[in-house]
Amino acid sequence: QVQLVESGGGLVQAGGSLRLSCAASGLTFSNYVMGWFRQAPGKEREFVAAISLSGVSRYYTDSVKGRFTISRDNAKNTVYLQMNSLKPDDTAVYYCAAARATFSGGYLVMPKVRADFDSWGQGTQVTVSS
Repeated sequence: QVQLVESGGGLVQAGGSLRLSCAASGLTFSNYVMGWFRQAPGKEREFVAAISLSGVSRYYTDSVKGRFTISRDNAKNTVYLQMNSLKPDDTAVYYCAAARATFSGGYLVMPKVRADFDSWGQGTQVTVSS
């Protein structure tokens, strides 16, 4: 059974930084694309970032580019989200997600929507005060 456990959330002032971690178990970690999503009160869960199996390919939603960095440590079965220059609009519950790797024409298909991800963590709250 796949388990994803997030940690590192908290309260921070605007302009500050936080580093989220997600520890995975019950899966062959290096066979999964890992991602981060977030959900603000009253809003839909939205894609934030994803990282390929080896970590070479990473992509982000436009609103976090240049501020957030996703990374992974396959030896530790852990994915990270470094969040800098935080804004009040970044306030949300942040979820870790895993997507089993799929390939098309020999290339890894990078998932970008909620439905593409198979497993989810319980979430960690990030609150940015102004």
